[in-house]
Amino acid sequence: MLGDRWSLLIIRDLMFRGFSTYKELLESEEGIATNILADRLQKLEVSGIISTQQDPTDGRKLIYRLTSKGIDLAPVLVELILWAARHERTSAPPAAIRKIENDQAAFLAELRKKWAERSTS
Repeated sequence: MLGDRWSLLIIRDLMFRGFSTYKELLESEEGIATNILADRLQKLEVSGIISTQQDPTDGRKLIYRLTSKGIDLAPVLVELILWAARHERTSAPPAAIRKIENDQAAFLAELRKKWAERSTS
């Protein structure tokens, strides 16, 4: 499941960019195809990494959120981001990379706090 590029990008967008809708995920800069996005969202849900709920303002839409199992992937994704910043050209802003490098534990704690706030709203 996690060896799939698209799944990791979906998790990244839910985790770091705060995306929560199909439309937001579809409009991500990597340009995922609709059929692949739908397939990966279903697989991530079956795997227990994300959950869905109906949008309270529009019952036709789903809201996607990381589960506790999903947010537990944060340290892994942070390490991948740091590795990529050292070895590849990335779109990660240098200030964000410095913030992670300066205090990774605080960054992860803040990320988990934001996840918890979104999960209860």
